[in-house]
Amino acid sequence: MKLTGPFTQILPLLGMPLKGAITDDQLRVIPEGGVLTENGVVKAIENFEKLRKANPHIPIDKINGSMVLIPGFIDCHTHLCFAGNRANDYALRLSGQTYRQIAASGGGIWDTVVQTRNAGEKQLTDLLLARVQGHLSEGVTTIEVKSGYGLNAREELKQLRAIRVADTLTPAHLVPTCLAAHLLPKDFNHIATEYLAHLVSDLLPQIQREELANRVDIFVEEGAFTIGNAQYYLSEAKRMGFDLTVHADQFTTGGSAVAVKTGAASADHLEASAETECKLLAGSNTAAVVLPGASLGLGMPFAPARKLLDAGACLAIASDWNPGSAPMGDLLTQAALLGAAERLTTAETLAGLTYRAAQALRLDDRGTLTTGMLADMQAYPCADYREILYYQGKMKPARVWKNGKSL
Repeated sequence: MKLTGPFTQILPLLGMPLKGAITDDQLRVIPEGGVLTENGVVKAIENFEKLRKANPHIPIDKINGSMVLIPGFIDCHTHLCFAGNRANDYALRLSGQTYRQIAASGGGIWDTVVQTRNAGEKQLTDLLLARVQGHLSEGVTTIEVKSGYGLNAREELKQLRAIRVADTLTPAHLVPTCLAAHLLPKDFNHIATEYLAHLVSDLLPQIQREELANRVDIFVEEGAFTIGNAQYYLSEAKRMGFDLTVHADQFTTGGSAVAVKTGAASADHLEASAETECKLLAGSNTAAVVLPGASLGLGMPFAPARKLLDAGACLAIASDWNPGSAPMGDLLTQAALLGAAERLTTAETLAGLTYRAAQALRLDDRGTLTTGMLADMQAYPCADYREILYYQGKMKPARVWKNGKSL
């Protein structure tokens, strides 16, 4: 066992609702607190001196100065496994071209597919690890990572294998997701139904044989896959035992309804969602994952986070870190800017980065700090938890722990 502290404040993020709005007075704050950990999990959290006196012989990880402790962040939607960049796309958007215009002229997702196909598995692993390390240093201890830049069985497997190897080489926990249905590949004769049938018959069984992922995603949008395509593919993947998530309502609506109908764990993006979609998600067990990084990268409005919360949805916040629409990758900065624009309370933003993000990934062992939960933690160099969002991402954690181990 080990005792870590004292912390000026600990926010365990306990006792708050899984869905709907949260007020800041629902935040429990433990002053001068300590954390007792053993074998990577939390044993107790309470007053530091009380824990020290009750456990006089255990080692102490002494915290000096003012520090605020919160759970590690969970980034439940990223595309971190890729090669190259799309700085040219970004410049074209700044000059006035749209996302769809750039894609039609040879840029967009297909540009990254070409660059990723040309990279070897080890190169992809190394690139991924560098990005993961950056996230980890900023307090993100669990990271969902999608494939989707291979768009054929061989290349998708290469990406997923790179993610698996990277997971063994980093303290962070990587959650792999198969996004082979990211875009209809240009080298598959432009027939979506045949491509998706190929994924169901050839790719998904191999993913299961190699235990590369248990989650499947699809991009439901004009220029990607239709609602009918998605219903078929997700139903087949669910029948095979995969968990589901959906790229939904980014530019047009319809994807969130598919997510709810198929029982997906989450519907992600939601920039185009209106009142109907907000109510639909609120009445379901599908988490609403908003991606402020994509809005910042594309210069478009944020997803209606306030309306989703007020309707009663489970709102998670993720970075969408990818080479095209969301290259920044700074989860805390993005969440702070979203919170300011959408008038989210501190409690709502922190919940969206922790235990509600865990819900979007269907992980029940992290996101809060209490007995039996993973000791995934981060400490900020301040005396008041409100300063974390106040500096809009400029303040970074001074200490990060994964499974109780200081990094």
